[in-house]
Amino acid sequence: MARVDKSSIETFDFPAGHVLAKKYEVMSRLGSGWEGEVYLLKENSTGIERAAKFFYPERNKRNKTINFYAKKLHKLRDCPALIQYHTQEIIHYGGHDISFLVSDYVEGEVLQDFLRHQPGKRFDSFQALHVLHSITVALEAIHRLQDYHGDLHPGNVIIRRRGLGFDVKLLDFFHWGAPSPLNIRDDVYDVVRILYEITGGKARYQRQPPEIKAIILGLKRTLILKKFRTITMLREHLETLQWEGV
Repeated sequence: MARVDKSSIETFDFPAGHVLAKKYEVMSRLGSGWEGEVYLLKENSTGIERAAKFFYPERNKRNKTINFYAKKLHKLRDCPALIQYHTQEIIHYGGHDISFLVSDYVEGEVLQDFLRHQPGKRFDSFQALHVLHSITVALEAIHRLQDYHGDLHPGNVIIRRRGLGFDVKLLDFFHWGAPSPLNIRDDVYDVVRILYEITGGKARYQRQPPEIKAIILGLKRTLILKKFRTITMLREHLETLQWEGV
């Protein structure tokens, strides 16, 4: 295991096979970010696979961050595109008590990684709109409960193909500030920005069909939020979209 400076933790680097809290076996690391690292664990008593997010101590002072996530996931537990929270655990590591949040493990691929396997590292128009619709439906359930995501981008969406469409799960809520109309409008803009990015971004924008441009609107925030004042308006637009020449 990597040498750890007790004053700061930059990585946990748990090896496969390592047992944590006398309950979980480490299978692999799934990813990392500003707040901590996510690992695939096996629950020893049942053999069930779980995902666990381990928070760096300096990003989780007095357990403020992990408690926010737990409460928010519990509040939004009936939203199908969120990963279900199970419990919190604590281990002692590198001179610190490290809290981690245990949740369901969901198979799929982060959207930004999924894109790398696509021709030209982007989606065609129809695929992109299917993805956008799935994200919009997922977000609508959150907004219906007067809450918000706050950090939507291709790195915070897990995607899996299902028939003609896609299943999505949303990750890593932004955790500062109570829900407000501004937060919710930010989500709408961020969803449109995802469409811009997954269709090729700036390099491809001028070649997009009118139907795509009519949603992205040059990424002009004022125009986007005037046309799509709520995520429901964006979903309804997608479901009634008329294609030129069809």
